[in-house]
Amino acid sequence: MLLENKIAIVTGGGSGIGRAAAIAIAREGATVVIGNRSVDKGEDACHEIAKAGGKAVFHRTDCSRSEDCEGLVARTEKEFGRLDLAFNNAGMFHETLQPIHSMTLDEFNRGVDLNFKGTFYCMKYELAAMLRAGGGAICNNASIYGVKALAGLNWYTAAKHGIMGLTKCAGLEYAEQNIRVNVICPGNTKTPPMDAATGGNDDVFAAGVPMKRLASPEEVSDGVVFLLSDKSSYMTGAALHVDGGMIGA
Repeated sequence: MLLENKIAIVTGGGSGIGRAAAIAIAREGATVVIGNRSVDKGEDACHEIAKAGGKAVFHRTDCSRSEDCEGLVARTEKEFGRLDLAFNNAGMFHETLQPIHSMTLDEFNRGVDLNFKGTFYCMKYELAAMLRAGGGAICNNASIYGVKALAGLNWYTAAKHGIMGLTKCAGLEYAEQNIRVNVICPGNTKTPPMDAATGGNDDVFAAGVPMKRLASPEEVSDGVVFLLSDKSSYMTGAALHVDGGMIGA
C-alpha cells in the first residue's frame, strides 16, 4: 500500500494510461478522483476500481478549460478535505502525421490547449491545494516526445516539450515546500489513440522501439505509482523514461 490514505486526482482517467494509472493508484490505497471528458468512460473506470475494493469518484473535466480544472480540484478538496497526489495525463495524439505548413491553426490550437495548457491549468490549482495541505506529489505525462522528436508529430512534440519545462520549473519552485513534481515519459504505448493512429497494427510503431514492442498501459502506470510514492522521495523536477529504450535510439 504505497499510497495508503492519500487523495489523488487522475486526469484522462477514463482510458489508456490514465485508466491504468487510476486503477493502480487505487490499488495502492489512495482515493482517486477521475477527471475525464467522457462521462461513460470515467464512470466505468470508477466502477472497475470499486469492484476491486477501491474508492473512486468521477468529475467531468475538459482540461482545455481552466474553469474545469479549477472545479476538479475544488470538488476534491470539498469532498475529501485535501489533495495529496495528482497525475496530469489528459491529452490527445496525432492520428496522422503531417508537416507544419499543412497543419491548420485549429488543429494546432486544439492540441496545445489540451496537452500543454491543460497541464498548466491543472498544476496551477493542484499546487495551490497542496500548499494548503502542507505537501504533495505531482506526476505529469510528457511522453517520449517530450525529449525526442518525430517528423509530422509537430504540435504534439512541442506541447510535450513544454510540459517538460513546466515540470522542471515547478520542481525548483516548490522544492522547499514539501511538494515534488516529476514527469513520466512513456514510449509508444498500446492505447486507443495509438490504435487510431496505426489502424490497430502495432508493428507500425513497434518497429521504432529497441525492444520491438509497444508498452502496456499497466507498465507505464507502475512508473506513475513510483513517482507519486515515497519510493521517489528524493526526486523532483526529474523525468522517468518508460520507453523500451527509445531515449537512446
